[in-house]
Amino acid sequence: MAKIVCLKEAASRERRCGLLPANVKAYVLLGADVIVESGFGDGIFISDKEYEDAGATVLKDRAEILVQADVILSVDKLPVEDIPHAKGKTIISFLDPFNSHDYVDLLCQHQVTSFSMEMIPRSTRCQKMDALSSQASLAGYVMVTKAIAELPSILPMMMTAAGTIKPARVFIIGAGVAGLQAIATAKRLGAAVTAFDTRSVVAEQVRSLGAKFLDIDLGETGQTAQGYAQALSPEQMAKQQAAQAQCIAQSDIVITTAQLFGRKPPVLINHDTIKLMKAGSVIVDMAAESGGNVAGSVAGDTTVIDGVKVIGTGNWSNEVALNASQMYANNLFNLVSEFWQKDSNQFAIDLEDDIQKSAVITHQGHITNQAISELRAQQHDHAMERAS
Repeated sequence: MAKIVCLKEAASRERRCGLLPANVKAYVLLGADVIVESGFGDGIFISDKEYEDAGATVLKDRAEILVQADVILSVDKLPVEDIPHAKGKTIISFLDPFNSHDYVDLLCQHQVTSFSMEMIPRSTRCQKMDALSSQASLAGYVMVTKAIAELPSILPMMMTAAGTIKPARVFIIGAGVAGLQAIATAKRLGAAVTAFDTRSVVAEQVRSLGAKFLDIDLGETGQTAQGYAQALSPEQMAKQQAAQAQCIAQSDIVITTAQLFGRKPPVLINHDTIKLMKAGSVIVDMAAESGGNVAGSVAGDTTVIDGVKVIGTGNWSNEVALNASQMYANNLFNLVSEFWQKDSNQFAIDLEDDIQKSAVITHQGHITNQAISELRAQQHDHAMERAS
């Protein structure tokens, strides 16, 4: 009988976790044993007893738990010091494989089979496992609330005997999962919302939420097979920045959500555009921790540029950790149950399956993911060229 294991997250700011008591019951019904580290649910106020009552075993020795594990579920990457204890095991978590080369090598060294939740395909079959989308939806909501907390005014129109307050203007760049949720949240709170996306196909979705769509003719644009926006040319980027500058200058809140999968995010707002904004305005940079959409944004912090507050605190869904954990834990369960062998009560590895072909990064000491292998090859070739 396979053992599903969950450890306390190592990152000090991380309050999310990948397992709730309801999930424990589901795994037990599936035919698994569940082990959690003592204090695992502290960040979302779930006690060890609640996990035990649901059917889990609670242990204190982290190394002992790892030795017993067959499948290890996590939000963030396991600490480097845990990996030797996970030799030959299966780890499922956010791995950031495009930017974690040494870590991927360590997983290979210790024969770890690793699933990267970022790499789950965006297909109908995978919607229930798509952790990027579930967390991004919460991030869209949180970014609006963060902006409101810093804005020295309210969002909705208010008519009183003392005068009329105009609705705040909100401009959202990027209408993916996070952007659409940000639009919906700002509209519910009464703001006048405008949005832009390089993919014109999302314009109707923006309008269906009651927001205006800013039309900018950038020529040929599109999206990848996974549904992400394609990178723009330098000329297209310059045209976008110039065309949206006036809308940004008139906005009280600007939220940027543009991220390119596996690549550094584009800079959408430069210093000159920030100077056009009213003092006291707020910008939320969703991509601050991976490079930033806003010139001068600081990863993990809020800074003031020419009187404009630029929020780059990151890890947005962690601000609503209970709901984020609920959604992520369900994503994990749906992935595990998809490949659960009922006859042997084991989690099966099948690299011919479309999901695993995309999401498995390492297996039996090798990098099995084609995208990561190709990136490594390109980097090796560039290094050889520089050396010559």
